[in-house]
Amino acid sequence: MTQEKTTPKQVINFTPYYSQNYGAVYLGDSQELIKSIPDSSINLILTSPPFALTRQKEYGNQSAEKYIEWFLPFADEFKRVLTDNGSFVLDLGGAYLPGNPVRSIYQYELLVRLCKEVGFFLAQEFYHYNPARLPTPAEWVTVRRIRVKDSVNVVWWLSKTPHPKADNRKVLKPYSESMKQLLKNGYKAKMRPSGHDISHRFQKDNQGAIPPNLLEIANTESNSAYLRRCKVAGIQPHPARFPQGFAEFFVKFLTDEGDLVLDPFAGSNTTGFVAETWQRRWISFEMSEDYIIGSRYRFEA
Repeated sequence: MTQEKTTPKQVINFTPYYSQNYGAVYLGDSQELIKSIPDSSINLILTSPPFALTRQKEYGNQSAEKYIEWFLPFADEFKRVLTDNGSFVLDLGGAYLPGNPVRSIYQYELLVRLCKEVGFFLAQEFYHYNPARLPTPAEWVTVRRIRVKDSVNVVWWLSKTPHPKADNRKVLKPYSESMKQLLKNGYKAKMRPSGHDISHRFQKDNQGAIPPNLLEIANTESNSAYLRRCKVAGIQPHPARFPQGFAEFFVKFLTDEGDLVLDPFAGSNTTGFVAETWQRRWISFEMSEDYIIGSRYRFEA
C-alpha cells in the first residue's frame, strides 16, 4: 500500500467488525454505512446482491416486482462514491415468474434504469457460466422436462464515465494448443473467407489470449477451508457465494495495486479476501453477523 493512500478505516467513520492489512468489514445496512464514504473515492464496486427470486431466501432477497425500486437508492450512492474512472460490477441471477416456465426480465429492466435514470454507462455485459450449477427449477427442468438448467448469471459492468480504468493484459488466458503451434510455425498473412484481413501482426506472441466476456468459473468449494471452519464453529455459511476466480478476474482487470474496492453486500466476503490477496484496499458491508463471523475464516485459513 502506498503512503499517500488512506486506509479504509480513515475513509469510513464507523468501527469495523474486523480488519486486515488492506481492508475492513462493517456490520450494518450498507445504505446507511455508504453515506460515510466520501464522493469519488472508490475505484471498484464489485458485488452480488440478493437476487430477485420467486422464493424467499434466508439472505433477504426481494421479489422481482419490488427489486428495482429496492435497488435504485443503493445505485445512487454507488455512483456518488465512484471515481470518474471507476467501475461498478453487478452480478445478477435470473428468476422464473411464479408458477410459470417463463423468465422474469428484471435484470434488463434494472439495467435500463441504471443507465437512463441513475446515469451509469454500460461498459460491457458479461455472462458468468457455472457448469456445476444444479438443474433448477426442478418443476420445469427435471420433472416436466420442458426447460434446460439455468447456468448463467448476467453481469453488468457499469461505469461513471465512458472511459473506466481497465487493462485486459492483466487477465490474459493461456493460449490454446493450436495458437501455440501457429506462433511456433508461423502464419501466412492473407484475407480470410469471412473478409477479415489477418496481417503478420496476428502471430505476435502477446503472452496470452484476450479472454471473452463469457466467464466459465465453477462454484465448487464444497470442501473449502471456509466451509470447513464454518461447520466446526456451528456458523451458517452464506448460501450464495460467488467463486474466488470471479472476483479475481474483475479486481485484476479493473484496478491497480492500492486502489479501493467496495462490496456493499459482502456475504462471505469473497471480494474482500481477493482484494486483500492482490493488495487492493477494500471495504465490505454485511447485515448478518453470522455471515461476517464466517467470512473471517477465509483470512484465518
